[in-house]
Amino acid sequence: MSQPRYTSAEYWRDGVQDALNNPVLQSGLAGAMDYLQEKRRIQFPDQAVFEQRRQQASAIKKSALSRLPELLEQLESRCQANGIQVHWAENGEQASALALDICRQQKATSVVKGKSMVSEEIHLNDVLIAAGMSCLESDMGEYIVQLAGETPSHIIMPAIHKTKQEIARLFVDKIPGIQYTEDVDELIRIGRRVLRHAFETADIGVSGVNFAVAETGTLCLVENEGNGRMSTTMPKVHIAFMGIEKVVASLTDLPPLLHVLTRSATGQNISTYVNMISGPRRGADLDGPEQVHLILLDNGRSQAYTDEQQRQTLQCIRCGACMNHCPVYRRVGGHAYDTTYPGPIGKILMPHLQGLMHTAHLPTASTLCGACGEVCPVKIPIPELLQRWRRQASEVTPNGAKKREKFVWVFWRFANVHPKLYRLGLRIFSRIHPLLPNNLGPWTWKRRKPAFSKQTLHQQMRQRRSRS
Repeated sequence: MSQPRYTSAEYWRDGVQDALNNPVLQSGLAGAMDYLQEKRRIQFPDQAVFEQRRQQASAIKKSALSRLPELLEQLESRCQANGIQVHWAENGEQASALALDICRQQKATSVVKGKSMVSEEIHLNDVLIAAGMSCLESDMGEYIVQLAGETPSHIIMPAIHKTKQEIARLFVDKIPGIQYTEDVDELIRIGRRVLRHAFETADIGVSGVNFAVAETGTLCLVENEGNGRMSTTMPKVHIAFMGIEKVVASLTDLPPLLHVLTRSATGQNISTYVNMISGPRRGADLDGPEQVHLILLDNGRSQAYTDEQQRQTLQCIRCGACMNHCPVYRRVGGHAYDTTYPGPIGKILMPHLQGLMHTAHLPTASTLCGACGEVCPVKIPIPELLQRWRRQASEVTPNGAKKREKFVWVFWRFANVHPKLYRLGLRIFSRIHPLLPNNLGPWTWKRRKPAFSKQTLHQQMRQRRSRS
């Protein structure tokens, strides 16, 4: 398993405090999440139709996972028949080493990358740069965070935490000859001019894989900017990174998955580009790479696969809807987690990728409101899995913390089965609340009290009964 750089419960607490005390971040996240939620809501106006679609998508993913070893072998065979060279990596270190070996065989000095969460997972950029190669992100959001020396804060919109003013200043500081502008279209044009040159001169192109079709040996990439298509066609060599869970059985599985993916992620009917790659350039082709390499990464996924309940985590299609609807992510953003995959999906996936000892605090960073499970387009029961991880995390916490937690839950149960004690506790807590430690303050300040009328609930119910 790839080890985290500095993920810990202490880092999480510090990251949360920094995020909650940053008014610009709070405003930006709230606006972005509201916008994404509304776009998704428009795409799924009929809840019954949405349930039908997500049931279909879930069934496709479950079926593929139930046949995962068989489909992976079929994918390898079909890809090789198509001219794609297939490599297997047990962990992040092996995957990075494979990519580095390919680059050295090609005597490559420059790499251009399309968006790939797996490459973020294995810290590919750091490995290639340490070996003396240039490695440029071509997704605009990824390019921005790379210039800033940061990691993505969202799996779909990596720079969602940045304002246009921050991006404008960043471009002036990092790109020679640029004049300050806050015009978003002009900022995009500036980025594209830099990237256009990188596409033309890169020796190696790197991409992720949204879905891989075992039946045909086809790699499917979904994107909106065209950078994925440029990264996979212009350089002479294309390296695709893929988690082993991304395989599906046939081409007919793709439309239902694409239907829910784009609508859940960005509120679009369909993305601008859906790329189907089935091999390197052939004799009569006018473009495309001379070599295509597919690196299949495990990195803890087999651990999830062997447990029938945890296997559901691998159904994820990386749409980000769970993050967009999570009240915790909405307040703290992605960097507070310090994990490749933040938000609800990260809380149930990262223990497999980094080990529970390093991520035991993540499952508790949830309100268990259930919003993530309700919007997941492939019906991953995220709240149930969070509770499962919470139980397992309690087994790896220090004995002192475990005893304190056990005492809290025993007291909680006792109070909830004794109404008089419960009401007394509420009265006491309401009076001592201002005296609580400061580290509880930001969470409670951000919560809104429900709006009640002046009438008591009992009076309202009595009035309804009298009218009926």
